Amino acid sequence: MKTKHIITALIFGILFVACKQEKKGPLLQEYLVGNWETTYLKIEYLTANETDSTSVFEDDFSKPNSGKAQSTYNSDGTFSAWFVQADGKKVGETNGKWKTSGDSLFVDYPYLGKQVQAWYKITQTNNGFSATSTYDWDNDGETDDTLLMRTKKIEL
Repeated sequence: MKTKHIITALIFGILFVACKQEKKGPLLQEYLVGNWETTYLKIEYLTANETDSTSVFEDDFSKPNSGKAQSTYNSDGTFSAWFVQADGKKVGETNGKWKTSGDSLFVDYPYLGKQVQAWYKITQTNNGFSATSTYDWDNDGETDDTLLMRTKKIEL
């Protein structure tokens, strides 16, 4: 009987160590440091313009002659984000702070006279990440708008 408990404990211990050593890739905080470009963005506004209608904004930045939303995340917890127009002009730059917890990214930055404090669930992909968020993106006072964003890592 004592041998059975020892064997069970050993098997459990081996499985526990094996699971702990399983590599899931870099921590999100390390993974996000660098330069990024948004390739796709979709926002569903549930109560757009104070109605019960859903409004959808969608942009595929991979199309030729489209602008590019880009950002740089620094290891000190700061970031910059901007838009590069089709003619190459950089506009709308903003700076903010970021941090991670588990699979979540928290950002804090000023935009159009408002302080944005949003969080995203991040899923790492082969060449970037996907992000989803529920926030008051249409500024109607309701945290009911869903954002989906896909990005890729870039060199600036």
